Amino acid sequence: MTYLVAILAAAAGVAALDARFRLAFWRAPLATALAVAAGTAFFLAWDVAAIAAGIFRAGTSVWASGIMLAPELPLEEPVFLAFFSYTALALYAGAARILEGRGRAGQNPGPARAAEPDRVAGP
Repeated sequence: MTYLVAILAAAAGVAALDARFRLAFWRAPLATALAVAAGTAFFLAWDVAAIAAGIFRAGTSVWASGIMLAPELPLEEPVFLAFFSYTALALYAGAARILEGRGRAGQNPGPARAAEPDRVAGP
């Protein structure tokens, strides 16, 4: 159960940053919810295919809840995938905002500076 609580606590941290800077959910809730759902569904389908192929198996851990949604698919997996998708979206939105701000800074050079006189090489 500790792993699930850790994922939810980390998601709360991402949500706090999202709320503070209005990166994703607090900027466009419906679009964010759809993007997170689509990312979660994609990676969950990937996991199910890997489980069916025998590539993924649920391990045993004292940190996990032990709740299985399907054979070899613990409860923590879709929660982690949603967290992963949300975090990626928030990081993308934050990076885009930073780069957008840099682009604006390059367009507005600020006050003109007096040209420095040419320095003449000494003897």
